[in-house]
Amino acid sequence: MPAKNRDLHGSAPDKSDTALVLVDVINDLDFPEADELMRFVPAMSKKLAALKARAKRAGVPAIYVNDNFGRWRSDFRRQVEHCANGTAREMVERLRPDEDDYFVLKPKHSGFFSTTLETLLRYLGVKQLIITGIAGTYCVLFTANDAYMRDYTLRVPRDCCISNTREENNQALDLMEKYLRADTRPSSKINFRRAKKRRR
Repeated sequence: MPAKNRDLHGSAPDKSDTALVLVDVINDLDFPEADELMRFVPAMSKKLAALKARAKRAGVPAIYVNDNFGRWRSDFRRQVEHCANGTAREMVERLRPDEDDYFVLKPKHSGFFSTTLETLLRYLGVKQLIITGIAGTYCVLFTANDAYMRDYTLRVPRDCCISNTREENNQALDLMEKYLRADTRPSSKINFRRAKKRRR
């Protein structure tokens, strides 16, 4: 039997027990309830950009888990450019992926459903997920639920997750805290340890 491929053909970064997951932040917000969400986008995207910068300095990988918007022939870079010209262009520019970030296109609410996310996390050696993004009541909640069933430790910082209303967002966060054992304290409470370098 061939030896197990340990690094996704050289494409996996240094090992990290934590990963930052950004759900549906590359988004054109082209749907009926978008105006409700837009009220919360500026504050959330600023907090999330700061959290991502701290994570990257600590060697924690950022993984964009994004809806494919029904465009089955598209790729993630094309999605970024499409959304950068839409209603939420300020958020997209603020959270635009870096060259060393990872991305997973998803067809449904959960980032784990019919995607490569689980395989990527296994190669990275991740034990804890920091799940952020849009919307707390749907894609963030469904992704967190599937992560919990896979025994990941969860953090869902409440200032980096938005829904159509504050009430709905708080309800979703309360559910994740109560039933998924998620730590929902603000992003300022997250302290990153420098990720250990992997020997090659």
